[in-house]
Formats: sequence, structure tokens, C-alpha cells
Amino acid sequence: MNKLQAHKGTVFRDLHTSNGIFVMPNAWNAGSACMLEAAGFPAIGTTSAGIAFGMGLPDYEGALSRDAALEETYGISNSVKVPVSADAENGYGHEPTEVAESILLFADVGVVGASIEDYSASFGDSLYERTHAASRIRAAREAADSLEFPFTLTARAECYLVNHPNPFKESVERANLYREAGADCLFVPGVKDADTIGALVREVDGPINVVMGLSENLLTLSELGALGVKRVSIGGSLARATFGLIQRAAMEIREQGTFTYSKDQISDESLCRFFSERISNIKESEI
Repeated sequence: MNKLQAHKGTVFRDLHTSNGIFVMPNAWNAGSACMLEAAGFPAIGTTSAGIAFGMGLPDYEGALSRDAALEETYGISNSVKVPVSADAENGYGHEPTEVAESILLFADVGVVGASIEDYSASFGDSLYERTHAASRIRAAREAADSLEFPFTLTARAECYLVNHPNPFKESVERANLYREAGADCLFVPGVKDADTIGALVREVDGPINVVMGLSENLLTLSELGALGVKRVSIGGSLARATFGLIQRAAMEIREQGTFTYSKDQISDESLCRFFSERISNIKESEI
């Protein structure tokens, strides 16, 4: 058994059961993961959107292959000492056996958690039927329990993103169903206002993840903590902000012939020192 991965798995599991709220920002490559870890965050998630954009791909189902996601996730999880949870999209398959296989493959590249969606554009472009969706989470749980370390499973209810006619009621019922099927954390993307988030926390029997970083969502970490939220992620927002910088800089250079974007850059010397020290620390920890 990989002792480091076992330690990460225990740490990540305990973050979801201890008091208080924590932030799990999302990285899309090893470099971004290293900088997020250095900022002091206790765990990191991956973002399939960010990984896709970084490879020049759209954030569409099927554009980012499972193999490509696994390769980038390996680089992320093995570049940091903190726990990493993978964005496993819909499990890269419709059937429970396919979801279970993906859990084992992601665990094999070093992560200690993963999230599974209950929607697929290629499966009728709708939410999976409840019984089938729960079976997928149950299969993921069984696969996770076969590992030699704690693996934290996050189940997503995509009701708000697919414009369900009664998204709150459907989200609550699905989240509780997924909790019964073995999910450790529940995630309802698309919930934005304090009243709905607070109601979700009260109605769902399990730790709730809320995504921040969307332009219309201005709640603070302390406000989310007061509502009872356990975990905060940022999805692909940081990756999109980075691409926003690239786009603005490119337009400035082309249209104005100026280079003021560079005033906020980190120096080459500082980045080289930062990554050199991290490599040394990783090697020392392996001795």
C-alpha cells in the first residue's frame, strides 16, 4: 500500500467530518496545483474544464478523453503533498461498471477522491433516471471500498444545470438518495443564493460542496460557513480567469502595441526558485 496516498486519503476524509468549512480550489496542471498548495489550501480538486482548455479542447462531453484526464491528473496528484480529488465527469461511461472502473483508474494515478455527475449529454441529454443514477454511485462506492485507503466520493446532482422544472426538490431527493448509496459529499452545481444554499444544507443529510468563482456569486467564505457549507470548490473559474488574462494581454499587444500586462507577472527567477525548492522537498520526502 502507498503510505503517502493512504495518509492523504485519511486527511481528506477527515476534512469532511471535522468542524468548520474548507476550500478545495481546482487545478488544471501540475504548476497550478503547486501554487495552490503553496498558498496553504488543505486539498486540491482537478477541473475537467480547465484540463480541456489547457489542451486546446472545449468543455464538452467526449472532447477530453479519460486517458488524457488521467494523464494530467497523475501530474497534478504527484506534484503536491496535499490530497487531490478528481473531476471524473460522469464517470466516463453510463453503466455502473464503467463508473466503478473509472474510480479505480483515477485512484491508481494518485487521487484520494472523485466526483461523479448524474447527467450525460450523450444519454438522452438529460439526468440519469434516479434508480440508475443511484446504482452508478453505489458501484463507485463499492470500487472505492475495495481500495486500501480512504477514498472520498462526491456525488453531483445536476438539476439546476439542466433546467429541471423543480430543481431544488429534485436536487434534495437525489442528493439524499446518493448519500444512501454511499456518497461522502454532495454537490449541487448551479445553486447561487444564500437562502437556497442554507435550505440545501438543512435538507440534505451529508456534507455539502458549493462552487464559487462564478461572476454572479458574491458570497464570502465566512457567509458560506455560517450557512453550514462544508467544502468550497472553484471549478474551472481560475483556469478561465487565466485564459482571460491571456486574451486581454494578446489584445493589448495587437491593438495598442503596449505590454502593461507584464507588470503583474512573477519573475523568472522567483518561479525557478519556487519550483526548484518544491522538487528538492519532494525528493527529500521520498528518502
